[in-house]
Amino acid sequence: MTGSSFGKLFKVTIWGESHGPAVGMVLEGCPAGLKIDIADVQRELNRRRPGQSSITTNREEKDQVIFLSGLFEEITTGAPISAMVENKDQRSQDYEHLEKSYRPSHADFTYQEKYGLRDYRGGGRSSARETVGRVIAGSIAKQFLKTFGIEIIAWASQIGEIVMPDQDQKEISYEQVESNIVRCPDIKTAKKMQKLIEQVRSEGDTIGGIISCRLKGVPSGLGEPVFDKLHADLGKAMLSINAVKGFEYGKGFSCVSLKGSEHNDIFIFDQESKKIKTEKNDSGGIQGGISNGMDINFRVAFKPVSTLMKVQRSIDDEGKEKEIKGKGRHDPCVIPRAIPIVEAMAALTLADHILRNRSSKL
Repeated sequence: MTGSSFGKLFKVTIWGESHGPAVGMVLEGCPAGLKIDIADVQRELNRRRPGQSSITTNREEKDQVIFLSGLFEEITTGAPISAMVENKDQRSQDYEHLEKSYRPSHADFTYQEKYGLRDYRGGGRSSARETVGRVIAGSIAKQFLKTFGIEIIAWASQIGEIVMPDQDQKEISYEQVESNIVRCPDIKTAKKMQKLIEQVRSEGDTIGGIISCRLKGVPSGLGEPVFDKLHADLGKAMLSINAVKGFEYGKGFSCVSLKGSEHNDIFIFDQESKKIKTEKNDSGGIQGGISNGMDINFRVAFKPVSTLMKVQRSIDDEGKEKEIKGKGRHDPCVIPRAIPIVEAMAALTLADHILRNRSSKL
C-alpha cells in the first residue's frame, strides 16, 4: 500500500490498523540535537485518545507512546525516529456483521474495489486509529517549530449550526481551548456545542463541524511554487485526515462575494516590529503560495461520523439489500479529538517547508 508517507525532508511514514497489535510511525529528517519532551508527546496523544470525555467514544485506550529508535537520552540523533502505541481494547466481534456488507459513506466498498479484500474490523487501515502516528510525529514537529518561535493553536469553531462568534478578532490560548471537553475557547458557545453533541448521541445520530487553526510566528518565505505552494500542502495535509470534507484559508469561499478593492491586502510598515505587514490579513498569511509573515489562518470541515446507532439501508457484496446498525463504540462528533490531529498535520507541513526553505537562496 503506497500513500502512507507525508513530507519530503521532514518525512513521516505511518503504519498500523485499528484492530492490529499496534499503530505507529517512522520519522526521517528530524535534525540531530533536538531535545524531545516525551511527556509533551504523551500529552498530545491524550488529547486525541478515545474515552477522554462523555462526548467521545468509550473505547478505552491509554495510548502510551513507546519510542523504539532515533533518541539518545531524549535527544534526537539524526537517525530515523520510530515510535508506537499498542492497541489494547479492540472488540473485533462488534464488526462481524459487516464482513460481507458495505457501510454507508465508509471506505468498505472502495477498499474492496481497489485491493480485492478489506479488513472489516473497524475499517482496518481506513480507521482514524492510524492518526496516532500522525500525532506522535506532529508533536515532535511542534517541538522543532518552537525553536523558531512558531506556535500552532486549533479549536472547535463550529458544531452543526452553532458557530463561535468573533473568533478572528480574538487571541486564543491553549488553556482556553483545553478548558472544556468540546475544545471551544468560548465557554458560552462550548456549552451549546456540548448540549447538541449529547442530543444527537441520544438519538443514535452524529454531527459534523469545523476546526479553525492559527499558525503564529511563521516567517515569510515558506512555500515552494508552483505545485508545492504552502497552502496547497496544508490543504493536502488536512484533506488526508479521516472525515475531512473541506479546507479554506484566509477569506476562503467568502471572498467570492467581495470586489478586488475590498479583498486586497494593503502592505504597511509596522513601526513597532520594524516589519512589513498587511492591514487585514484577508490572504490568511499566504500570498502566491508563500508565507508573508502574518498569522496563517485556515479552517477544516469535518463530516458527521458515518457510523450511526440506528438502522440504515445498504447492500452486501452480492448486491442484496441489507439493514445495518452500528455496534461498538463510536464518536458522535469527531471535532474534539481531531483538534490535535489538525495541529499535528499543520506542524509536519511547516517543519518540512522550513527545512526545504534552507536551500532556496545563498
